[in-house]
Amino acid sequence: MDAAVSSMIGGHAPYPVEQSGGVFVVRPLHFEKRGTQLNFMTDSAVFFRSILNSMTEQIVVIDDSGSIKFVNEAWIGFGEINRCQTPSDAWLSVNYLDVCDASSGKGDASGRAIAEGIRSVIDGSAPQLAVDYPCHSPAERRWFMMSVTPLAMTGVPYFAITHKNITARKVAEDKVTELSLTDTLTDLPNRRHFDQFLESEWKRCLRLGHPISIALLDIDHFKLLNDHYGHRYGDDCLAAIGKTLRKIRRRPNDIFARYGGEEFALVFGSAATEQATAPLARIMDEIGLLEIPNAMSPTDPHLTVSIGLATTIPEDADGWEKLTAIADERLYAAKHAGRNRVVTA
Repeated sequence: MDAAVSSMIGGHAPYPVEQSGGVFVVRPLHFEKRGTQLNFMTDSAVFFRSILNSMTEQIVVIDDSGSIKFVNEAWIGFGEINRCQTPSDAWLSVNYLDVCDASSGKGDASGRAIAEGIRSVIDGSAPQLAVDYPCHSPAERRWFMMSVTPLAMTGVPYFAITHKNITARKVAEDKVTELSLTDTLTDLPNRRHFDQFLESEWKRCLRLGHPISIALLDIDHFKLLNDHYGHRYGDDCLAAIGKTLRKIRRRPNDIFARYGGEEFALVFGSAATEQATAPLARIMDEIGLLEIPNAMSPTDPHLTVSIGLATTIPEDADGWEKLTAIADERLYAAKHAGRNRVVTA
């Protein structure tokens, strides 16, 4: 057995340990007792190795160059389940930092951050590292928490790295975030989500020199509808509009959100006026096909909407507020022109 590995784990040879190639694995053992206590003078190394192998976290120990010196059974099992290209008996020939650097070279931002973080712990500029990262498989989305901690050993620079599956926690957190950004009545993004998306999409279009279009949609004579049929009926109408918008939205660069009250906001990223008017025309048609009664409306006995559309190619970092104001002006122009129409200029 490697003397460094022996000293790292406890340093009391000989150990009743199984060796597979270059990887040392201790299976769960029954320890001889002296009365009611273990004989730690002879059994402590085996005892602590067994603890490491009983843990569900994947554990690996590296030296200050990044070379792997120890892996536990959970680490080996995870590699086998995920068809890792490294055989279970060859982990001690792997350099952990080299793997992170290779991942970074392929555009993996988390690989780059992890490599930099590990080196900061190795050189002493950081006491430890804790970072969450995605590790999705073809069958499921997964997240892990990685921690790196120096091992307190005299004169031997080793570092323990653990990987803990935090998928359940991450999914729960994402669900809470999603709920905070979703309008519960229409199941559309809410105003907060819309503002965040618009700022991000605006900056993307600014960077690429692409056009961006913003449309504001308002239900015609919604107050008359509420007064005549009741607010429960009005809520049902809003939910129906939300369902229609969810069905029509297709592109990841677009967002259709409830802006407030009976008003909805739509963003079409990388889309000029011509590209944005096509889905708007479909929205008008689909809402007409719903044939939702609005008997008190002077425009039409069925529910209709008015839409204002504005388009620009971003030239500064925060011009989306001005473009939204232009879309709002055109929405009111549509209303003043008789409603049930789209105004683009």
